[in-house]
Amino acid sequence: MRFADELLAALNQAFAGRAVPRVQALHLPPVPWTGTRDGEFGAVELDSGALGLSYVLLDDTLATIAEAGAAVLGASALDVARWWAEGSGARAALGFAAVNALTRELFDGAGFVPPAATDSIGGLDPRPGEHIGMIGFFPPLVKQVTAHGARLTVLELRADLAGAREGFRITLDAAELGSCTQVLSTSTVLLNHTLDAILAACRSARHIALVGPGAGCLPDGLFARGVTLLGGTWIVDGPAFRQALAAGTPWGGATRKFSLTRQTYPGLPALLAAIGP
Repeated sequence: MRFADELLAALNQAFAGRAVPRVQALHLPPVPWTGTRDGEFGAVELDSGALGLSYVLLDDTLATIAEAGAAVLGASALDVARWWAEGSGARAALGFAAVNALTRELFDGAGFVPPAATDSIGGLDPRPGEHIGMIGFFPPLVKQVTAHGARLTVLELRADLAGAREGFRITLDAAELGSCTQVLSTSTVLLNHTLDAILAACRSARHIALVGPGAGCLPDGLFARGVTLLGGTWIVDGPAFRQALAAGTPWGGATRKFSLTRQTYPGLPALLAAIGP
C-alpha cells in the first residue's frame, strides 16, 4: 500500500466515531513568491484552530492555490486530505496541509507536544569517509556534513544544478544514493508521493531523516518504512504566525522546530487512548 493511502486510512480510523473538524481558513504567502523560505509555505486552519503547513512552490501551486482553496472552506478536513492522495499541484498541497492540520488536532487532543529538535541536520552524525545522502539541495547544511570529512551526494530534480562541486556532488540519479549510510531528505517527498521510491533507493541507510516545515503528518507509517526521524515545525503562536505568513515576513518567532523518533513518539494507538472516546 502506498504511504499516502496508509496515512489516510489511519486518519479515517482516528476520527471514526468522532466529530471531524472542518476547514475554517486558508492562509497563504504573498504572490508572487518573495524569494524567501517564509514565502514557500501555506497553511490550512481547522475550526478548532489547528494549523497544518504545506509547500506551495511545486509547479504552479502558488499561482492557483487561492482559487482551488475556495472549495475547501467549510469542507470536512478528511475530505480535503484525500486531495493529497488523488491529485497534484494546488489540490495536493491543500490536501497535505489538511493532513498535517488533522495530525496537529490529534496531538493537541492527546496533550502530546513533540520534543524540540536538537540540530538542523535531522540527527545525522557524519563520520570521516562516510557516504551521506541529501535529497533536495540545502546549501546552508552542506558544510555541516562535509566539515566532518564525509562524502556528500545530493539528489536534485533541477538539471542545471547537477555536477561536481567543491566537497560534494549533485546528481539527478536516485540510484547514487544506494551506498549512503545516512540520508537527509526534504519533506517534499511526502507531498509529491516520491517517498516510497526514495526509500527504495536508500537501501543501505541506517538513518533517514525527513525534515522541513511540511513534515507534520502522523509518523507511524514512516517509521514502519525505515524513516528514523521526522523533523517539522510546531506553531506555538497561531495569530502571530498567520499575520507573518500573510505579510511575507519571517514567522520563525511564532514557531519552533521539533523532531520525532520511534523512541519519542508514543504511536497512534496511545494518542487515541489519551484522547478517549
